Amino acid sequence: MRITSKGQVTIPADIRERAGLLPHTEVEFEFDGKVVRIVRARAGKKGGRGARLVAHLRGGGDVAMSTDAIMALTRDD
Repeated sequence: MRITSKGQVTIPADIRERAGLLPHTEVEFEFDGKVVRIVRARAGKKGGRGARLVAHLRGGGDVAMSTDAIMALTRDD
């Protein structure tokens, strides 16, 4: 594995999967003088993955139906 001229490296897929590092996962680097570690960043003000998903979807609905009409469709009323 090589570091690119931009300082980038690809984390192998099997390691990403075992560590649960999904796309857009925030990570931090730790260096103890000998070893560099990549660790999942602690959730900050933005929250975790669920909060990002909700924020992305918020305001995205464009159906001009009432909640009652939508519920009637899902219940076959």
